[in-house]
Amino acid sequence: MEIYKILVIGNSFGEDATHFLHDLALTRGINTKVVNLYIGGCSLERHWRNIENEAKDYEYQLNGRATGNKVSIQDALAEEKWDYIVTQQSSHDSGWLDTYEPFMGWIAEYIKKEAPWAKFMLQETWAYEVDSKHDCFARYHRDQDEMYQKLYEAYHLAADRNHTLIADVGKKFYELSDKVNLYADDGCHPNAKGSQIAAEIIAEVLMN
Repeated sequence: MEIYKILVIGNSFGEDATHFLHDLALTRGINTKVVNLYIGGCSLERHWRNIENEAKDYEYQLNGRATGNKVSIQDALAEEKWDYIVTQQSSHDSGWLDTYEPFMGWIAEYIKKEAPWAKFMLQETWAYEVDSKHDCFARYHRDQDEMYQKLYEAYHLAADRNHTLIADVGKKFYELSDKVNLYADDGCHPNAKGSQIAAEIIAEVLMN
């Protein structure tokens, strides 16, 4: 069976969105190796600084499970010939376009140089639940509509500028948020249903 190799340079939203991805793909007869490089709340700027410093600061998660290993982005890139490489902005910065550049562009250039065969993708994060108590929700006036509109625009502009694929996870969350309970108790991260939906969106983009 062909194996799709997927590397996520991520944070907790990357962790949430890929937790079920390996198992979901198996139900469709597709084998995957899904690695998420995890630092909670990690921004694009910090990802770039970690590339510059070859920082072994990432928790290595394999197929939705922690391994206890710490690695750098360079370690992960050298491990496999990845088919897909995915990243995302930190959720609290997601609606502020000035936080994406120049770091997104530098990361995209670096990935294209080090793994020119890989398809590079932005995984859109999502707006917080309408009554979320997350401190950074105040940056969006505690308005889910405002947060979604700003992050959707920022992600799509960043994807267009850098010629990357995009997985519209945030759009799906926004469309379903008043119909289905997608959020954990913190009003920020998803529950199991939300994580499953995120994995489905990513699978549709990456594996068609």
